[in-house]
Amino acid sequence: MAANAPDAEVFRRLEQKLHRPEVRRSPDAVQALLADEFIEFGSSGRVYDKASIIKALAEESMAEAALVPDVHDFVAREISSDLVLVTYRSSRNLPEGTAARTTLRSSIWKRIDGRWQMLFHQGTIVPPI
Repeated sequence: MAANAPDAEVFRRLEQKLHRPEVRRSPDAVQALLADEFIEFGSSGRVYDKASIIKALAEESMAEAALVPDVHDFVAREISSDLVLVTYRSSRNLPEGTAARTTLRSSIWKRIDGRWQMLFHQGTIVPPI
């Protein structure tokens, strides 16, 4: 790892917190992980701000929240000393044996008051590899 390279495992753990059902369904947990100016371009094509994503995740069905994705090709790149770009591919098997859904994901994490919070996220559904 280069001298200024971010610790990818720190950001992998942060990203994967947002995949866990107990975090997704907890407005307080999501609130702590997202910056106030957070925006997401969802794989559905919807655009979310912090309040709308907290509400959407809290209302997610238990079955949907339980579909924790597998993470592949995870990379963290420093943009500046307080900004990190994360990219990865996620796949999750859908219920009842339907095909897996593969999504390319990117997030920008910002250090705010000494802790990392997600500033931006985008998911783009792609054909499985």
